[in-house]
Amino acid sequence: MDLLSHQTARTQHGLITHQQALATGLSPRDIARLVRAGAWARIRKGVYADAEAYAAADPHREAPMMRMRAVVLSLARTPVFSHDSAAIVLGLGVPDAARAAVHVARPEHRASRKSGGVVTHGAPFRDDEVRVVAGLRVMGAARTALDMARFHGLWPGLAACDAALRSGVTRADLEAAAAVMRGWPYKARVDRAVELADAGSESYLESLARGLVVDLGIGTPQTQFGLTDGHRVAWCDIRVDRHVFEADGLLKYAADPDRALKEEKNRQDFVCGFKLGVSRITLHDCLAGRRAALRRLAREYADTCTRFGTSIDDLAPYVLPSSARLARRSG
Repeated sequence: MDLLSHQTARTQHGLITHQQALATGLSPRDIARLVRAGAWARIRKGVYADAEAYAAADPHREAPMMRMRAVVLSLARTPVFSHDSAAIVLGLGVPDAARAAVHVARPEHRASRKSGGVVTHGAPFRDDEVRVVAGLRVMGAARTALDMARFHGLWPGLAACDAALRSGVTRADLEAAAAVMRGWPYKARVDRAVELADAGSESYLESLARGLVVDLGIGTPQTQFGLTDGHRVAWCDIRVDRHVFEADGLLKYAADPDRALKEEKNRQDFVCGFKLGVSRITLHDCLAGRRAALRRLAREYADTCTRFGTSIDDLAPYVLPSSARLARRSG
């Protein structure tokens, strides 16, 4: 049976339930044979998708959302998705979207539990905190960002808070969502994430890198530090004193690695020409290699201070206002 051509599957984002498949005339043995043959993929108990379509789905967004839609089809009551699931739908970033469990919120539950690949969180919420995005009911961005801090830790929570601010959530929204959590576990972590949140971090990695710099204890990081000599412009991800920290993701090297490396070297030479030190931070530095990265960054920062001092007063003619970056984004 061609699942993608079936009317029910087309109206359900490529999904069909066991009962719906039986209604088409298939037997339980037919369904099992389709799964064994690799034509159908079992998304969860009693819900299937075309195997090729599921394999081709973006593993960081489309596939997780298919798993959420499968949960909708298998539950009697339409769920409200929270935590990682809401963050994926809202584009807030998660530690591992490809392997994230499906998370739902149930205010009548008193504790969190996991069953059948679904994590159910027993935490109260108001109806006005729920949004409908892409046909899915999800917790709003402010609440979701704080839930990420409580569930995953300060730095993933900070990344979610940064993304929420970029999406239009205000700091007051974050503070209001945090106020409701008085007495909840990990409230201090939530408050710290709200305090540090900064829309200037433009990606999940930049947020994690800023967390690494915060852990250095050398001062408050400035995001999006812009420099120009009147001809060329460079925006640095993070600055403290005369040292800048660049989040080094792999995506910018994917299309044309040689060209990207050359451009990055020229850009770093330009920045260093202002007598600034530069450190590069990778995802590994922020996670498994954190301790070694902190030692390296501390050495590099100290070397910059020894060579150039800490004041940037002499760079005033070359520093761009943050409004210039905002203008470029909106343009």
